[in-house]
Formats: sequence, C-alpha cells, structure tokens
Amino acid sequence: MRRPQRRAPIGRSLHARAERYGPRGETSRVASLTSRERAGLRSVALAPRLYGAAADLTMLSLPARCLLRPPRRPLPAPSRRGSSRPGRRWLLSTPIFYVNGPPHIGHLYSALLADALHRHRGLLGPGPGRLATGTDEHGLKIQQAAAAAGTSPSELCAHVSGLFRDLFSRAAVSFTDFIRTTEPRHRRAVQCFWAALQGRGLLYKDFYEGWYCTPDECFLTQGQITERPDAQGRPCKVSLESGHQVHWTKEENYMFKLSEFQEPLRKWLQGNQHVISPEPFYQVVLRWLEEDLPDLSVSRERSRLQWGIPVPGDSTQTIYVWVDALVNYLTVAGYPDAHHAWWPAAHHVVGKDILKFHAIYWPALLMAVGLDPPEQIYVHSHWTVHGQKMSKSLGNVVDPVACFKQYTVDGFRYFLLRQGVPERDCDYYEEKVIKLVNSELADALGGLLNRCTAPSINPSGIYPHFSESCFRKGSDHMDVEASGRALAEDYELVASVDCLPLQVTDYFEHFQIYKALESVVACVRQTNGFFQRHAPWKLCRDNPAEKCWLDTVLHVTLECLRIYGILLQPVIPATADKLLSRLGIKPEERAFTDLTFLPRYHGKPCPFEGRRLGPDTGALFPRLETPRRRQLEIKGLRP
Repeated sequence: MRRPQRRAPIGRSLHARAERYGPRGETSRVASLTSRERAGLRSVALAPRLYGAAADLTMLSLPARCLLRPPRRPLPAPSRRGSSRPGRRWLLSTPIFYVNGPPHIGHLYSALLADALHRHRGLLGPGPGRLATGTDEHGLKIQQAAAAAGTSPSELCAHVSGLFRDLFSRAAVSFTDFIRTTEPRHRRAVQCFWAALQGRGLLYKDFYEGWYCTPDECFLTQGQITERPDAQGRPCKVSLESGHQVHWTKEENYMFKLSEFQEPLRKWLQGNQHVISPEPFYQVVLRWLEEDLPDLSVSRERSRLQWGIPVPGDSTQTIYVWVDALVNYLTVAGYPDAHHAWWPAAHHVVGKDILKFHAIYWPALLMAVGLDPPEQIYVHSHWTVHGQKMSKSLGNVVDPVACFKQYTVDGFRYFLLRQGVPERDCDYYEEKVIKLVNSELADALGGLLNRCTAPSINPSGIYPHFSESCFRKGSDHMDVEASGRALAEDYELVASVDCLPLQVTDYFEHFQIYKALESVVACVRQTNGFFQRHAPWKLCRDNPAEKCWLDTVLHVTLECLRIYGILLQPVIPATADKLLSRLGIKPEERAFTDLTFLPRYHGKPCPFEGRRLGPDTGALFPRLETPRRRQLEIKGLRP
C-alpha cells in the first residue's frame, strides 16, 4: 500500500509559539500564526466550555494533529453570554403556535430546533433548564375561524391546541411547560404586565387608522403593502411579506410609546452583537432601527374583538393579540411573582416572519416595565415543498404525523435538523428525505454498527481489548506507523473523533445544528473507511498477532460509535439510545462528561473493555422504501 506523503510535525511549533506569546496572546502575534495553528488554539479555547474551566492541553491529551486540524469552514466567534455553560439557568422557548389550523412541518421544525438545543444543553452537565412551548389562542382570526366552523372559540382552541401537544409528544419534544394563552395564570400575567406599562405612563389612548391584516394580526404601513388581483381578478391590497389581504381600519385604541425606545433598542443590539443569531437577521433588525419607529397600537375595540383579554379598567378595549402572546414567555417564568429566578435567562427560537415582534416590540415592552430583554433570539427560515410555499390553496401543506409514519419519528427529526439551514428557506420532497436518511442513518451509521457487532467478526459479543503495540502513540505518527499496524489515515481518524465533541458543541452554541450533524456524518464515513481498509473479516483469530489487531480495530470502531451515539442524542434520541444500548453503554454513561475518546490510546483504562455488548434488537435504522418501489410492491411486482 502506498504511504501518504509525510507531513512536517507542527505540534511543537504550536506549543513553542503559545509559550512565547503568553497565555492570553496579542492580536498582532496571533495573526502571525499559520491558519492550522490558529485553528488549534481555537480548539483549546473551546475546551473549558465542554470539559470545565481547568481544561488544558495536558488534561485533554489531544493529539497535536487534532489540535491543529482546521474545520472545513471558519467557526464564528464564541458567544459572549456563554449560554451553554453548565450550572447556568436556561429557559428555552418556541414561539407559541396560532390555533387557526392544524400543525405543519414548519411548526414542527421550530419545536425540534428548540428541543435539540435543550437536550444538548442538558448533556453538558447539571444545571436548571426548561423548555416551553404552547399555543396562542386569542385574536380576531380565531374568532372568525370558529364562526366559520360553526363552533365556539374555546372549543376550537381546545381541539387544535390538543393537536399541537400530541404532535410534540409524538415527536419526542422534551418540553417542560405547555402553555395556553387561555389559561388563568396567563390572563393574570397579561393584566399585570398591562398595569405595569400603564403605571409608567407609556400607554395613551388615541385614534388609529391604517391597513390591518387579520391573518397576520398586525397593522402595516403603506410601504409594507402592495396591490394584487384576488381570486376573481379584482385588485386588492395585500401584505408584501405574507401576501395576505389587508383592510383599512380606523378605531380608537391604546398606543404604546414605542418611539421612545428606538435609541435604547439600538444601544442594546450594538452592545450585544450575538444576541440575534444567525448574524444576517441581526443586520436586518439593525436596518429596521434606522427607519422611523412609530408608536404601536396595543388594543382593539371590544366591539370588533371579543375573543381576547379585556383591558383592565376599560371594558371597551381588548388587549392586542401580540402583546398578549409575547407575555407568555414571562408567564412560564412565573411572572409577576416568581419570574426573577428565570428572567432574563430566556432563549427564544422564532421564525423569520415574526422577527420584528420578538426583536423590536418584545424587547421594547420589556424595557418599558423595567425588565431586561431576552439573552438570545434564534431565528430560522421557512420550509417550501418542491420549491413552493406551503399553502392550503395549493394543497401542499405537509402533515408531520404522516411523515412520522412514512419516515419514522427519528428519521424525520434527522432530516429536518440535518437539512434545515436557519439562514435560508429549505425545500422538502419525499425522495430527498429517503435518500438522506437511507444514506446516513441506515447505511453509514447502522451498517457500521451491524458490521462490527456481527457474530462472525465479534463471536464473544464483548467490547474487545485495545492493543497499544498495534496502535502506538507518539509525537510523530509517521515514526510510530512503522512499528505498529495503524496507518496514517487511522491517526487522522483518531484526531477527527477527538476533536468532534468540541466542534459539535461550538456549532450548537452558534445555532448551526446542521453543521454539527455534517461533522458527525463526516466522521462516520471516515470510520467506515477505517473498518473497510483493515477488513477484520479477513483476519484470523487463531493467529495471536492477527487477533490482537482484529480486536483493536473493533475496539476503535466501537469507541467511535459510542462517541457518535452520545453526540446524536439531541437529534435522534430513540436511535441513539438503541445504538448505545447495543454497545452496552449504561444510561448514566451517556453525558458529555463521558466523551473521553479511546482512553487506552492515551494510556488510561477503558471502563468498557471486556464488557458484554447489549442485546441485538435488529437493524439500527430500517431502510426506507422509495415511492416507486412501494408502488411496484402494491401491484405485486418485483422492483
């Protein structure tokens, strides 16, 4: 076999330069490092967030090639708030979902993003953490939908809210609080919040007129509307953003002095450059604040809107649905009595269509009552179907429950989180899901587990022993390669998997879950290459030397799978549990503190060595059938 070209050792170069520049380093000096050295220093800087403040190169025992291996793309700067630091409180929330219709995959995507962040944070270490979701049940749209369905608003809300709760439970969303805005606790919180605004002199009554969009429950300026033909070809005014029809409305409302908060909002954002993620949405909000910020109508005439919370002390007005809905984040925190333990440790996951409400109106309302804005706002884009926006009129709204039946719960969770890119709209179609899930879960991950646990290769059914003589450790892998059985590519694998937990954690912190999964999949494929390269099925167990190497190959492969199983728990919890159980890994051995990879390679004992593997419960993930194959089978034909 042709050996790869030898690379110049650079581990000592990194340590020498780091020692010369001191523990903190200066920008000008760090700039003189090579790109590979800077990547190594970045990996070291991330280590305390995962392994504790005392982590250093010696404790981590990471090989030099791992520390100096740059990621495929530059990673963003670490979050200044350190939201994932173990021990800190963490109140994560989805938007509360409007109950004018059943849930679709866009709603599910919001919930899964929040669930993955919540599960990942929980694996980092002990610390109070909560995940809230729920339903938004007030507003003119609900009132009209109930009338059209021939039912009462309360009956409609109870039914559709139940659909959302059932969906999230079926999808394994680990919510700790499901709030409904029709609950008494929320009504009390909204009324207290209104009283706080009024007590500070930030509300006044005035006549307001403008374009109102009932489906979006908001007033729009002239610049936010356009004219398009309706279904009958008649010209009508619609929202530029949503395409929904608008109507001219004039009524007497309460107004919130939003204009007084333009400068405080600008200073808040400029002082917290990572508060809105991804960064392009942060820039969008800054541009909005360059424009005029008019006062905001925060009530509707009771004669028009009865289905909502009345304004305290004024029976002619109903509190604007968006003020009502936004206060839900405080309600779950315990407002108005017990919220100080959790606020402002709030992290909101929202769709880009409601960014203005969460990044301008909500922070301004919080400032108005003397509370801090949320610590983090994570923003995601939308899902299209075959390149088209989902809509009832097109008949292309995707039912997530049907997707669970077709792709399994974990299969569809994986697809949405692997393919969903928060910065841009993503497209769904059946063939795309099947191809991705079969390739990465059934074949790459499931196939690898099946091969290395097969009785023909591992007849004893145990976690085999690692041989340090076969897989030697040294300062230069090219030198030790000649005295052992491991090749240069094998050391590259060890370095990649060693770095993986830090890389995955950093991607999660920066709301790049899809990149975290991309990194895991790259390592899974690398591990498959390692297994195929050394072909353990060709090695003879009766030969002591070959048996030693065979066990080592299996040990390394199982160790890789263990790391992947732990890292994948936030995304595919049931499949990760099945994988780890097959490896014999106990539930208490699955936290991120258990991510020490290949300890025997570093001269430390391995707690799993010699342990019996768990029971074989079949394929890790079943291959999904293509639409054509299913059609042929229904017709009784072989594909």
